[in-house]
Amino acid sequence: SIILKYICFTNFVSLNIKQKMPRLTPILLVFAFLILLTSCTTSQKIATLKPEPDDAVPLIYETTPSFINLPISIKLKDVENQTNTLLNGLIYEDNTIEDDDIEMKVWKLAPITIVNDHGIAGEKIKTILPLKAVIKYRIGTKKLGVELYNTKEFNLNGMVTLLSDITLTNWKLNSKTELKSLDWNESPTMTVFGKNMPVTYLINPAIKLFKSKIEKKIDESISKSMDFKPNVIAALEKICTPFQMSETYESWLRIAPIEIYSTNIKLKNDTFLLDMGMKCKMETLIGKKPDTKFNANTIILKPVSKIPEQITANIAAVSTYQEASKIMTKNFVGQELGSGNKKVKVENVAIWHKDGKMVVALDILGSINGTIYLAGFPQYNEKTKEIFFDKLDYALDTKNKLMRTANWLAQGYILRKIQESCRYSIKPNLEEGKQSILAYLKNYSPMPGVFINGKMEDIQFQKIQFTNQAMIAFIKINGTVNVSVDGLK
Repeated sequence: SIILKYICFTNFVSLNIKQKMPRLTPILLVFAFLILLTSCTTSQKIATLKPEPDDAVPLIYETTPSFINLPISIKLKDVENQTNTLLNGLIYEDNTIEDDDIEMKVWKLAPITIVNDHGIAGEKIKTILPLKAVIKYRIGTKKLGVELYNTKEFNLNGMVTLLSDITLTNWKLNSKTELKSLDWNESPTMTVFGKNMPVTYLINPAIKLFKSKIEKKIDESISKSMDFKPNVIAALEKICTPFQMSETYESWLRIAPIEIYSTNIKLKNDTFLLDMGMKCKMETLIGKKPDTKFNANTIILKPVSKIPEQITANIAAVSTYQEASKIMTKNFVGQELGSGNKKVKVENVAIWHKDGKMVVALDILGSINGTIYLAGFPQYNEKTKEIFFDKLDYALDTKNKLMRTANWLAQGYILRKIQESCRYSIKPNLEEGKQSILAYLKNYSPMPGVFINGKMEDIQFQKIQFTNQAMIAFIKINGTVNVSVDGLK
């Protein structure tokens, strides 16, 4: 172009010399020549028509519910510890002797022991309660308005044995307890006519009076100590708090529970086993930390007969076009496209949705300044875990403008180099997300005494969906989760 302009300029000079131009003319011509040369080296400005995005609508997408199993195991020792904490000191008191000639106070003498009782009727728990009793018993009569009574006080200690059936009702471990035996360490006696007479036959009927009281006390203490709801809700709230999977990509995993399932509780050896499961929605969001969707008031515990051991987590990875644009802009940092003195740099990338295609806007500086627009169909590469744009080409108006300004920019080589960087890899997201989730499956303790362990298989890509506001990758994870309670407080 310089040579052609120089030829034109020479002809112009020759013509004007022949016309005898003023003496000042050569100076002006030199100045014009310098301007002409300068214009040949200045970057060209490209003005193209922007393909406007589709009308913005609220981001709505359907996620397949996930099912996470939470098999919970609780040691009998924990039930024992909690029961001893709640059942202390005086456990029964009867201060009225007039109604039945007996006045009685009963204390827990030593820690309660709870063990598994392998009986014919099935798995039950046996509670052994050491107790101390102070019993006042009166013998006598009332004749002609005169009371003739002889009251004796006995200090006794012994061992009460109770058996309990265990069920789970409304988040609580419920027991139905029955007193099976009461063994005194020594037989109570009293002096009658100068002789020590055993009075067990008198005392034991009194036991029937507080038998139901003791049974009720045991049931109440077990129910209070094993109310699962506060513990389960607290653990779920921790799990459902959005946590960051990748700092680089600013990705967050959010779990929103829908329903909680539970089988009936079982007793095996020294452990209670409870299979629980959670139906929930899982999603990964890109950008700032999202709000939690956990609401304890909406969670319902539903009884079921069986829960599968394997978990299935279906996650929607939501990446807004704004965030994806930032990531792709980083892909172009330090790159020069072109060759020789015809080069451009991509300063910024913006993408949006238009008529089923993705529009990629590239702000360029160099031999040409301005914005060029490309359009292509978004695809996913299962092998490389990348979102890329198939059949990427210049938008129609862009192409026409390029043809008139810099034909070399519309050539296949430049377009191919651009296409190589117009990729959005979610592989780091998936891998970092997997490692983050695994951290929650390696003896993770959301609260004192509760430990979560498990394993997870590779993340499987399902499909990708594009809305007017974001790209949504749907992925699936299989694995197992176990929750154990050890030293529950």
